[in-house]
Amino acid sequence: MRSDEIKWAALVPEFVVSDITDSLQFWCDCIGFEVLYDRKEEFFAYLGLGGAQVMLEQFNPQGREWETAVMEKPYGRGINFQIEVEAVEPIIQRVQEVGYELFVEVEERWYRADDVEFGQKQFLVQDPDGYLLRLIEHLGERKVTE
Repeated sequence: MRSDEIKWAALVPEFVVSDITDSLQFWCDCIGFEVLYDRKEEFFAYLGLGGAQVMLEQFNPQGREWETAVMEKPYGRGINFQIEVEAVEPIIQRVQEVGYELFVEVEERWYRADDVEFGQKQFLVQDPDGYLLRLIEHLGERKVTE
C-alpha cells in the first residue's frame, strides 16, 4: 500500500515489545493487522487495521528508549486498547487456535452516553507482552430506557 493511500491516524500508540517476530505474528496473523511499513534494521513496524493504527518496536537497551520505568511483563499495566473490527468471532477463533487465552470471554455490552446506548460485542486478550486489547464489533445504538 502506498503512503498516499493511507489515512494516517491522529493518535497512534507505540508498543515496546520483547520480540518483534512474536508480536507481528500475534498482531497480524491473529488479530488481522497488516504492516503498513517497517524498518527491519530497527526492529520496528507500523501496523493498520481499518482505522486503527499501532507501532511496534522491539526493546533495545542500547538504543534511544523512552521507557519511564523498568520494563516488566505484563507491559501496559492499567490500560486497555479498544480496537473496532468488522467481526470478533473470526479473531477469537484465530487467537484460540494458536493457544492464547481470552482475558475476558466474548460478551455483549451496552454503554450509556447521555440518552443513547452504544452496543458492542467484545472480548479481551493479552498480546505476547501482556498488553491488554479489547476487540469490539459495533452493534448499533439505542435510546436509553428507564
